[in-house]
This record gives sequence, structure tokens and C-alpha cells, in this order.
Amino acid sequence: MLSMARVTQEHLDARRRQILDGAALCFARNGFHATSMQDVLKEVDLSAGAVYRYFSGKNELIKAIVTEVLAEVREGFEAAARQSPPPPPDELVGRVMGSVIEGRVGMIHNGEFVYPRLIIQVWAETMRNEELSAVFHDGFGSVRAAWMKVVQGYQDAGMMRDDVPAESVARTMIATAQGFVAQMAVFGTAPVEVLQEGLQGLMSMGNPDART
Repeated sequence: MLSMARVTQEHLDARRRQILDGAALCFARNGFHATSMQDVLKEVDLSAGAVYRYFSGKNELIKAIVTEVLAEVREGFEAAARQSPPPPPDELVGRVMGSVIEGRVGMIHNGEFVYPRLIIQVWAETMRNEELSAVFHDGFGSVRAAWMKVVQGYQDAGMMRDDVPAESVARTMIATAQGFVAQMAVFGTAPVEVLQEGLQGLMSMGNPDART
């Protein structure tokens, strides 16, 4: 009985994953408003009943996608904050962004990785969808709090000035990652190593002879 229950849960989790991934690809490809639930059903090759068992409609799908991604990012930074000292910013941002991207390598349309497009659309949608905006703000708040713990770890270890508010540093580092995503969405994808190398260069300004 226990084995059957476990297999059934695994099946349900896999089906939910299938629906979320298919919906995310539809949204990235065509936009939220141009995508219908029929488009999602066609993409995942499931019946309406199978999909609606998990999600009541597009808004719930979007909320689930946003919640999942922000949780992944938060957990990555919280794990780093538990290290003493935390990994340096270039390593940490690269690790977390790389993990999120690697989990969505199947989001390809016409040979292009379209996940960054989805992120930009989520940001735009929060400007008009109050419910999604609330979810996004809560998630962003938790990510910022996790980053602040990382910054405090840097300061406690003497790796960073302690006279700069941790929140200011956290917001700036988040903005750096967001800006890189925006560039990928508009100008084409680039490896995460580009962002890491840029951060390394900025971090070396106080020590031009530093080598990593």
C-alpha cells in the first residue's frame, strides 16, 4: 500500500511538472494574454480535466510559476547565508542563476532559449495584476531578506565594508541579476559566466592585481 501511494504521488508530481513546464513555454513564446488554456492543453497534450485538476486557469498557473522560481532563488541564497563566510558574490550569483536556468533548459523556441522572456513578462504582468503583484512582492521580500543575510555574513567576515546598509547591497546585487536577465531577453542569451566575469572585474577595483 505504501509503495502504491508513493508511486501515485510521484505520478501526480510529474504531471504537475509537465503542466507547469508546458504553460511556461506557451507564455514565453506568445505572452500571457495571447495564450489561452486551449493552447496550454495542446502544448502538454492533456485533457482539460487533467489540467484543471491541478490549476483553475491561467492566473493560477502564472502564480505557481512565479512562486516556484522565487522559492528556488531564496533557498539558494539562504543556503549560502548558512556558510561562514558565504561564497563571494560572483560565485554565489552564478551558482543560483545557473541552477534556475539549468532546470529550464527545455524552454526552447525556434532554437532560442526563451526563459528570460518569461521573466520579463512576469515583471510586466505584476503592473496590472494585483494578485500576482502581491505574490511577487512577497517573494521578492523573502529573496531580499536572504540576500541581506549573505551581505551580513560578508561584513561579519571582514569581506565587505560594514558601514553600508546590507539592504542597499542586497538590492543592488538583485538588480544586477535582474538586469542580466533583461539583457538576455532583449539581446539574446549569454552564459552565466559572463555575469560572473563582470562581477569579478568590479570586485577587483580595490585590488587591480587580484586574480581569481
